[in-house]
Amino acid sequence: MTNTKPAHQRELFGHPVGLYVLFFTEMWERFSYYGMRALLTLYMTAQTLENDPQSGLGWSTTEALALYGWYTMLVYLMSIPGGFIADRLIGQKKAVTIGAILLTAGHGVLAIDAIWAYYTGLGLVILGVGMLKPNISTMVGGLYKQNDIRRDKGFSIFYVGINLGSFTASLSVGLVAALYGWHYGFGLAGIGMLLGLVVYLYGQRFLTHVGNEPTVEEKSSDISLATLFSQLLKSPLQLGIVTVLMALSLYAGFTFEGPDHWGYGALFIVLTLVTGLMMMIYKNLNGQVEKDRYLVLLISLLMVVVFWGSFEQMGGLMNLYAEEKTNRMFMGWEVPAAWFQGANAGFIILFAVLVANFWAKRKLKGKEASSIFKMAVGVIIMGVGFVYMVFASMQYEANGSSAMYWLVLAYLFHTLGELCLSPVSLSFFTKLAPDRYMALMMGVYWAATGLGNKVAGVIGESSVQAGEFKVFGGLFVFAVLFGLLVILLLKPLKRLTHGAEDKETVIHDDETEGFELSDH
Repeated sequence: MTNTKPAHQRELFGHPVGLYVLFFTEMWERFSYYGMRALLTLYMTAQTLENDPQSGLGWSTTEALALYGWYTMLVYLMSIPGGFIADRLIGQKKAVTIGAILLTAGHGVLAIDAIWAYYTGLGLVILGVGMLKPNISTMVGGLYKQNDIRRDKGFSIFYVGINLGSFTASLSVGLVAALYGWHYGFGLAGIGMLLGLVVYLYGQRFLTHVGNEPTVEEKSSDISLATLFSQLLKSPLQLGIVTVLMALSLYAGFTFEGPDHWGYGALFIVLTLVTGLMMMIYKNLNGQVEKDRYLVLLISLLMVVVFWGSFEQMGGLMNLYAEEKTNRMFMGWEVPAAWFQGANAGFIILFAVLVANFWAKRKLKGKEASSIFKMAVGVIIMGVGFVYMVFASMQYEANGSSAMYWLVLAYLFHTLGELCLSPVSLSFFTKLAPDRYMALMMGVYWAATGLGNKVAGVIGESSVQAGEFKVFGGLFVFAVLFGLLVILLLKPLKRLTHGAEDKETVIHDDETEGFELSDH
C-alpha cells in the first residue's frame, strides 16, 4: 500500500509544489503589470493624433515622469492596507484572489481608448497590486520552516517567475502596441492577468496550509491599528514627534510650488502616520531581541528606498532615453523602445539561480554572506551600472545619439545588483519581522519600494533642468558611497540580528500542515 502525501505536502525539484503555483500566478500578474508599465511613459509622451491608434496623451517629459512616480508609488503604498486586511480579516489567500480580480478589471478598462478609462484603470491596478503584492510574498515565506536554507532559493525561484512575466510582457505587449496601438497592448496585459487568476484558483489544494483566515487566537494576539494609534495618544514622546511631522506636512501642502503641492502634502501626512505606526509597533515588541531585529529591518528599509529610487529610472527616465536619444536601428529595423524593459527581466532569468547558488555556497563555506552584506553589495553593483549611462550621455552630446549597448550594459549591472538585494530583502523580512505583524510589515516593505519609485520620479523630473549626465553621474556616486557605508557598519548591524541567519540548514519533513511563519 503506497503512502501518498497530501497535495500541500508534495515537493517538486526540492521545493513545495505550492511555490510553483505562486510562481505562475505572480508570473502572469507581473506580465500584466510590467507590460503596462513598459508603455506608460511612452504613451503619455506620445504625440496626440486624431483617429490614430498610435495617438498618445501628448504630455511633457516632466508631466509624464511626475505621474509615473505617483502611480508607481501608490501601487506599492496600498500594500499597507492590503497587508492589514489580510492580517486581521480575510487571510492572505483571499486577499490575493481579490487583488487578482481587481487587476484583471483594471487592465481591461485600460484597453478602452478614453481618458476616463485611463485614470479608472490605473486606480483599479493600484488597488489590485495593494491587495496581491504583500500577501503573495508572505505566502511564499510561509511554505518554509524556520532556519530552512531553501527559503532564499525559494524566493529566487519565485523572483524568476516575476521576471519571466516581465520579459515576455516587454516583448509581446511592446510589439503589439507598436503594431496595433497602445490600447491593444494594454488589453493584452489584461489577458495575462486573467490567466494568473485561473492558475491561482486551480492550485488552491497545494496552498491549504498557508494564507488562511486568522483564527480567534491569532486575532487576540494581534494589536489592531486602532489600538496602536490609541496608544500613540498616550505616549508623549511619540505623539510629539508625530505632531511636529504632521504640522510640517500641512505646511508643505500650502507652500510647495507646482500643481502637485497638495499631493506632496498628502504624501507627507501618510508618511507621518506610518512613522507613528512604526514607533508604536517598536514600543509593543516583546523583549530586546525583537526590538534589535526591528531596528535592522528599519535600516534595511532605507536601503530599499535608496536602491529603488535609483533602479526605477529604468521605467521612467531611461525608458524615455531609449525612445528619444538612443539609436535603435538594428539591421535596418528600429527596435521598439519598450523592448529594452525586457533586458532586466531576461538577465534575471539567466542569472537568478546562479547568483542565489553563489551566495548559498559562500555561506556554507563560512564566508560573509549575510543578508545585509548582500543588500549593500547589490546597491553598489546597481550604482556602477549608471557609469554606462554616463558614457551614453557623453556619446549623445558628441554625436546626437547613443548606442544601444550602453543601455544593455547598464541593465546588466542593475540586474546583478537587483539579484543581490531584492529577493534577499524579501526573505530577510520574513526571517526578522515579528509573526503577529508579518503581513503588515510586508506591506511596509512594499510601501518603501513605492517611496523609492516616487523618489525615482522626482530624480527623473530633475533631468529636464540638470541634464542626464549629472543625474546619472550623481546616482553612481551616491549609490556606491551609500553601499560602502553600510558595509562599514556591517558588524554592529549583524549583532542586532541576534544570529537569525546562523542556524540555517536544509529542512525536508512532512510536518507542514498548519505551518505559517514562526516568530523568531
